[in-house]
Amino acid sequence: MPLACRLRPYEANRLRDEPPNTMKRKGLIMAAGGLLTGLLIAAACQKMSDAVAPTSTTPTTSTSVTVGTGVPEVYKKLYGATSIYVEGSNIVIKTSGRPDHKSPYYKGTAWESTLYEAYNGTNARYAQNPNIIAETSLTYKIPMNPAEDPTHAATPLGSTGVALNGVAFFNQYAAQNAPLTNEVNGFDQYGGHPQQQGQYHYHVEPTYLTNSKGKDALMGFLLDGFPVYGPVENGKTITNADLDKYHGHVGKTADYPNGIYHYHITAEDPYISGSGFYGKAGTVTR
Repeated sequence: MPLACRLRPYEANRLRDEPPNTMKRKGLIMAAGGLLTGLLIAAACQKMSDAVAPTSTTPTTSTSVTVGTGVPEVYKKLYGATSIYVEGSNIVIKTSGRPDHKSPYYKGTAWESTLYEAYNGTNARYAQNPNIIAETSLTYKIPMNPAEDPTHAATPLGSTGVALNGVAFFNQYAAQNAPLTNEVNGFDQYGGHPQQQGQYHYHVEPTYLTNSKGKDALMGFLLDGFPVYGPVENGKTITNADLDKYHGHVGKTADYPNGIYHYHITAEDPYISGSGFYGKAGTVTR
């Protein structure tokens, strides 16, 4: 090896991109020879080895949210959003789509050192899928004053809503509308996993949120603007029998004391949303 240390690829590129006068000075130093040269090279290499790679994948853990004027208080609970603002009759929610909790699916990513955690859940059949978490910038545009839509459009594959931490909700189906029978074994200890493009999402109860916020707390919103709550209401664990075919009901909540239609997460299929949206769905785009 011609140098006293091995350069990282981005460091080698940085040296090649330096202006000629800088390279000339380095040439003079190299020409000095002897022990002084070795010491200078070693010092330079050590300095470069301590540098942070100039890459957009450097981990970021900021959860600060930019909130526009006129945004109702309930939407400010979406702490994982990057920005929230009003646009006409809609609330616009922008997120990175990346979970704030640890996961085995952070292995091999830029966030591995701080957010990787081996699977420590209770599913003895757990089998990690080959995907890893990536940032997936999503923009949700949902009705600020949702109302029932008589068409009750079916929920699509892909994101059907957004959780408080900015992670996408998915419906009760895997690819090709297959049941989650096998896919559930790839869910990490917090109930989520990434798909092929790295978009992390929840099909079932997001246990990180229900553990940290409470099982009766607001969990997020579906695309139709109606809120999603955890599996407990007024001290009772909700089952599918308590809900309509869209997986919700009308009632008072801490956030909506006058009552509102809202979805509940349950331990049974369909888990978060039922045969369709209760209201008219907004949009989600990348």
